[in-house]
Amino acid sequence: MKYLAGRLGALLAVVAVIGLLPRLTRTDPALTILHARYADRPPTPAVLDAIRAETGLDGGPLHVLGGWASGLLHGDLGESWVSGQPVGPDVTSALGVSLTLMGTSLAVAVLLALALAAGTLRRGARRTLVTTRAGVGAAVLAALPEFLLAAVLATVLAVQLGWFPALGWGGPEQLVLPALAMGVPAGALLGRLLDDALPAAFAEPWARAATAHGMPARRIAGGALRRTLPALLPQLGLVVVGLTGGAVAVETLYAIPGLGGTALAAALAQDLPVLQACVLLLLLLGVAAGLAARLASRALLGPARADGALPPLVAPPLPTRRTVAAAALVLAALLAAVVVTGLLRDPLYADTAARLATPSAAHPLGTDSLGRDILARLGHGAARTVLTAVAVSAVTLLLGLLAGAARAGALTETANALPAVLAGLVVAGIVGPGPWGAAAAVAAVSWAPLAAHTSALCAQERAAPHIAVARALGAGRGHRLRRHILPGVLPPVVRHAVLRIPAIALALASLGFLGLGTPAPAPEWGRMLSENMPYAERAPWAVLAPAAGLAALGALAVLTSAAVRSRGADDDGHRDHVRTQPGRR
Repeated sequence: MKYLAGRLGALLAVVAVIGLLPRLTRTDPALTILHARYADRPPTPAVLDAIRAETGLDGGPLHVLGGWASGLLHGDLGESWVSGQPVGPDVTSALGVSLTLMGTSLAVAVLLALALAAGTLRRGARRTLVTTRAGVGAAVLAALPEFLLAAVLATVLAVQLGWFPALGWGGPEQLVLPALAMGVPAGALLGRLLDDALPAAFAEPWARAATAHGMPARRIAGGALRRTLPALLPQLGLVVVGLTGGAVAVETLYAIPGLGGTALAAALAQDLPVLQACVLLLLLLGVAAGLAARLASRALLGPARADGALPPLVAPPLPTRRTVAAAALVLAALLAAVVVTGLLRDPLYADTAARLATPSAAHPLGTDSLGRDILARLGHGAARTVLTAVAVSAVTLLLGLLAGAARAGALTETANALPAVLAGLVVAGIVGPGPWGAAAAVAAVSWAPLAAHTSALCAQERAAPHIAVARALGAGRGHRLRRHILPGVLPPVVRHAVLRIPAIALALASLGFLGLGTPAPAPEWGRMLSENMPYAERAPWAVLAPAAGLAALGALAVLTSAAVRSRGADDDGHRDHVRTQPGRR
């Protein structure tokens, strides 16, 4: 009951904020309705007063919210301010489309995650796991922008090869390309997290005992999956909501009438009844997904969680492959060289005679549609994109750790259900458009996956026997958190935060493209992607350069993390070796 009450309170708070959006943005809804319905009528005070009386806006925001809530209790989602039609049929139809697309994309994500972790599952079950992989391939796939992957798939598989339709919605064949575009990045993220957690499961005594007793490797791998899934199921629930409401770019590219595109169009048009209905459905979906993940996690953990008999998952000191540190240094040097070279060029100079020019000595990475040098814009945009993304990632890591340790599940699920674009619209309306507003908007919603991961890991750590011993010895809550719980939670959550840096960079840039972040013509990697997408077939270099930058950022973050982890594993192994030497203490 407490679980549902918390979610209901958070849901009502968010819906109320959406309802107050006209007051926050200092815009007049009556003027919006006038432009949408009666474009030929002058915006006189009498006309605006008549529109307010007709739509019930003359009673103030509390009156509007009360009327909307009263209609909701009777199953009425209101009428669109723009079209004047009932909101319910269109929004529920869009939800059905998004749920169908989400289900297919989720299947792609789960299959890809299992494929990425298959090597670790196979080696761990056979007791041949001696090193860990850096996971660069998964990091690169997770860093790929969904709309870029969608455009490449549409160009190659639909236009050039003709295997699938490029646009439309209705048949099963029209599901394939958008499901791949959405499922691949999500599956790469889930696969990286799963691959990171499996070695700790295979290092537990039950796995060694199962191997000694001749248990088939298939059953041992299944047991390891069951042991690691409870910490990852909340991430799967968040992915469900993200794939439903956050697929705006993919829905737009493939002309899919989904819920994400409907919510964005309503937000841009100030059509609050439609926006409120979309957000309400997303929040309800988030509550349902969170509840399902919670119940599934409890079922997988069994009575050990309640009895305090669940051993903590401790990653073994397995070194990463020796080439990881060298690859990180090479990639960092290459990226730094590109950035420094670009900084020496003018990112704003437009050579109109060299529009969409191919790479040459004068323009090593070519030019964009305005004749601006791609290398210059890539270099100047690196500091703005990368540094801001790293700063926002640090903030989201701190917020995620605090919220996860405090078990703020209702707030976490609510924040995850809100697309970053919608948060950007609200923040921009309050503080105005700009880089700080965009950073605040992305940080306001991007901490949710880290909080869910932290909360799941904390729940497992609290169920460990040594926590009960520490409590019996008189250790306070703060001491148990600092000395017994956080050491097992921090490493995987930090690696998770590192993996999300490219996605945060892209979210920041997408807000800038919508006019809610850094204004044009300032160079920014995501803006470069969005501006040059219409010319991807004629000038692929204009799109590949910023996409390669984001992919390199993700790969560098994972390689650096793996190198640091490998160094720690080597140190742990050396200390263990010293402890086992005769005559040493």
